[in-house]
Amino acid sequence: MRRMLIQFLAGFAAYVALLFLSQHLLAATDAGPAMQIVLTLLPMLGALVIGASILGIIRRLDELQRKIQIEALAIAFAGTALITFSYGFLEGVGLPKLSMFAVWPLMAVLWVAGLVVGRVRH
Repeated sequence: MRRMLIQFLAGFAAYVALLFLSQHLLAATDAGPAMQIVLTLLPMLGALVIGASILGIIRRLDELQRKIQIEALAIAFAGTALITFSYGFLEGVGLPKLSMFAVWPLMAVLWVAGLVVGRVRH
């Protein structure tokens, strides 16, 4: 588990470093469209490491903890779908459009809320 946590932190550090690097390179160079896409997506390499470490952590949990995680993720998935679809309809009547960057933090908050519910329940 410690190795997975170190991998998670390394992935997060890589994500932050690559984010700053990609933003710097995008601002400092006159890259063509293909290179702009590559530079823009560069931080996602760190995000892939984060995702792999989360999956590794979940795989090492006992049955009860895994069940709580699955229920929390189900709450996060369903809640995010309901909220984003509802907001999408509300955008049609004048509410401001939100960036896709708002979706993951919403899902993360709902995941944590689901974990709290699951731990209280079990």
